[in-house]
Amino acid sequence: LSSAQSSTPRSCVARMPPKGKKPAPAPAGVKPAAAAKSPSDPLFEKKAKTFGIGQSLPPRQPLNRYVKWPKYVRIQRARRVLQKRLKVPPAINQFNNTLDKNLATSLFKILLKYRPEDDAQKKERLTAQAAAEAAGKEVESKKPVVVKYGINHITYLVEQGKAQLVCIAHDVDPIELVIWLPALCRQMNVPYCIVKGKARLGTVVHKKTATALALTAIKNEDKMEFSKLVEAIKGSYNDRFEASNRKWGGGIMGVKSQAKTKKKQRIIDAELRAREKV
Repeated sequence: LSSAQSSTPRSCVARMPPKGKKPAPAPAGVKPAAAAKSPSDPLFEKKAKTFGIGQSLPPRQPLNRYVKWPKYVRIQRARRVLQKRLKVPPAINQFNNTLDKNLATSLFKILLKYRPEDDAQKKERLTAQAAAEAAGKEVESKKPVVVKYGINHITYLVEQGKAQLVCIAHDVDPIELVIWLPALCRQMNVPYCIVKGKARLGTVVHKKTATALALTAIKNEDKMEFSKLVEAIKGSYNDRFEASNRKWGGGIMGVKSQAKTKKKQRIIDAELRAREKV
């Protein structure tokens, strides 16, 4: 036995740890053996999905990027991008300067008070008028104080100096229909403003869209509020006409193009700093 022990190398002999001491922990790279899992409820057993051929279906991806949008959507998106990229003349760029939210809210509050009658109201009025005439009564026909609409009618009112306030839509297409109207209003000293939405102007006069609206008269109870509104609008548009008439728009490049330009500029700046050190 002693000869067998002497022939065996020391490295092969397992050494037991001394009594009262714990064995050393396993190295960091070696994971300890996992404890046996207790049996779980088969109704809620977790199963990992495999997305190979003929196995679990992959999760649905949003396909908005691959949708073939209608032609009018593609055209309006392309137009929007072009208006950002290209240089926009001041006459067109002024339509991007729209009335702020608070002023627009108070403006439409007044406009809705002076809505013209719709077809149902007109029919009711004419029926009552015909019944009164048939009964032999005198009917008083008083001209109503309402909002005026129609680009030709508004042009006439501005030229005659009858319009007290003109509201122009910012998204008229083609823009040539109203591009000259701010200059005419300024020349005739008529307060004007550019508001968001031809559709929003159209709802005031019971139409789908309206290029421009005008107020020619105002009731006594609304004169104080209307005068404050006109003063604020004049300060934003009529008094700043010359400044807006010199301000070009557009020239905003895309994200990738801006990143390339910044990268080039950083290289140029680094070269200039290196030359200064030399």
